[in-house]
Amino acid sequence: MSCRVCSGRLTEFADFGRQPVSDAFVTPGDTREEFSFRLAVGICETCTMVQLLEEVPRERMFHEAYPYLSSGSSVMREHFQALAKSLLATELSGPDPFVVELGCNDGTMLRSIAEAGVRHLGVEPSGGVADLAASKGVRVVKDFFEEATARRIRDADGPADVIYAANTLCHIPYMESILSGVDALLRPDGVFVFEDPYLADILERASFDQIYDEHFFFFAAGSVQEMARRSGFELVGVERLPVHGGEVRYTLARAGARRRSPAVDELLAAEASAGVTDLATLRGFAARVERTRDELVELLTGLRDKGATVAGYGATAKSATVLNYCGIGPELVPFICDTTPAKQGRLTPGSGIPVRGPEAFAGPYPEYAVLFAWNHAEEIMAKERAFREAGGRWILYVPEVRLV
Repeated sequence: MSCRVCSGRLTEFADFGRQPVSDAFVTPGDTREEFSFRLAVGICETCTMVQLLEEVPRERMFHEAYPYLSSGSSVMREHFQALAKSLLATELSGPDPFVVELGCNDGTMLRSIAEAGVRHLGVEPSGGVADLAASKGVRVVKDFFEEATARRIRDADGPADVIYAANTLCHIPYMESILSGVDALLRPDGVFVFEDPYLADILERASFDQIYDEHFFFFAAGSVQEMARRSGFELVGVERLPVHGGEVRYTLARAGARRRSPAVDELLAAEASAGVTDLATLRGFAARVERTRDELVELLTGLRDKGATVAGYGATAKSATVLNYCGIGPELVPFICDTTPAKQGRLTPGSGIPVRGPEAFAGPYPEYAVLFAWNHAEEIMAKERAFREAGGRWILYVPEVRLV
């Protein structure tokens, strides 16, 4: 497979084996064979974009029953509300502004925009969450964003001052059509703002569960700069974000339209100094991940053998990579608690672990809990203080396997 940004040659550096669709939770008793694919990662020798080597058809991941809700975390709700406030005070402060969000999910960010009376549109292919957005007063179209979609939106609504995407752009392999669509829809002096998991943070923390079917690209400032250049855009802004285990918010504008922030050059220099896209760094990451796998399995096996009670917390999409790569099933983690109704009563994809509602966590508390939703650790640990008070211990595996 060649690079999906520049058609360059890809060099593989990590292989996580056969994996299921991460959000395809299974109904008990369903005997149909689960779809699987090889989850391997490589780097482009030309543009340095890190990406998956095998693409999962988008309809298998984003559909009517897609279960993830961006409003499910208070931290993320506050994050998106703060962003909306910032956009309203800056890019959307002119006469009759218009903002388009790609992958708006349940409308958490756009709800604040709508309440301010600003023209907006969410583009969301997953019908269930799109309906939730609409129920909050958000204007939304059920579709995948690509060049043809962008042209239809422009014909109907005119150009956008801002096109925004959160944890969406990295999901989309057909980048050329996306950026052509942004070019067709964006006002000449407008901005394309997107935030996604940051490659440097993934490497530093060995957070290998950020690698799963929905995350096709793993962005760094250097690769985003090259991607933008090839489509007539320029990387003019970057901002490090603490959410989801470490992200960067990138701002693109048409070449020459905006002054470049000094933060861009600072981040590019930091990446070069750390060797973020050096093959030796990437292979070192893969070796750390193998050690994490072995240590996590050893810990869980030891707890099982001594009769300790163990549960999982958070049936996240990320957990699919951990469970299937490590070979962890119900014999090591008998169940996982999750607040998402669509996942409850089902089995985790590939690994077949039952998912139960949050009430199961305290009935009674297990002795140990694997925190698969580690990126929300502070929020969850504060919420589940009684678990610790009852003598419970959290099992974390990012950046290393440890008990908390």
